Amino acid sequence: MPAAIILSGTGRYADPWHDFALTSAALETVAREAGWQVSITEDIDATLALGLDGVDLLIVNAGNPGTTPPEDPALIDRGRANLAAAFKRGISVLGAHTAATSLRDYPQYRTVLGGEWVPGHSWHPPFCEIHVRPLHDLIVEGLSDFTVQDERYTDLVLDPGVEPLASTRDEDRRHILAWANEAGPTRVVYSALGHDGRAYESPGYRSFLRRVLIWLLPRPVFHD
Repeated sequence: MPAAIILSGTGRYADPWHDFALTSAALETVAREAGWQVSITEDIDATLALGLDGVDLLIVNAGNPGTTPPEDPALIDRGRANLAAAFKRGISVLGAHTAATSLRDYPQYRTVLGGEWVPGHSWHPPFCEIHVRPLHDLIVEGLSDFTVQDERYTDLVLDPGVEPLASTRDEDRRHILAWANEAGPTRVVYSALGHDGRAYESPGYRSFLRRVLIWLLPRPVFHD
């Protein structure tokens, strides 16, 4: 069974607004339903420094470390090298909500993610019910529109070439809520949803995540 690890926000990756322990547990449940063997770690920098051998999927559910330095700066150098190696071999990535603000010390992560929260530009409206429309035929084929109680991150800055997976509309315009990206052999999905446990109570959103997690499963390697 392919292995996934959830980086769950604590320490410098925690904040007062998100219960990462609760949402990481919800992500673990959905990932197991999609066929992943899952573990959760709360020591993010140390985990990346130790390496990701044997890990097929990195799920980032952690906040912005801001200007708080790591306890051991040497961990960052090792973590950067290990992430680069993991992306080179094709590890998959799922970013949830605050993942667009996280792992700021690891530029390799931002490169593959395909977008980010930009202070002064990105924002979110008040917590509310959101009508979500799946967009991508291959990944979420046949999935109907659904609603979710959530805080939608808005005006994230997307890189050229990313594939929108879901959107919502207000009276002004359409807002992208999730996207897919392929960076070499690495497959990536980011979802702006998932502020708290209420998002994961939505059957539609759980179905959406299961579809995404199935797409992120390791692809078979064929040899001549």
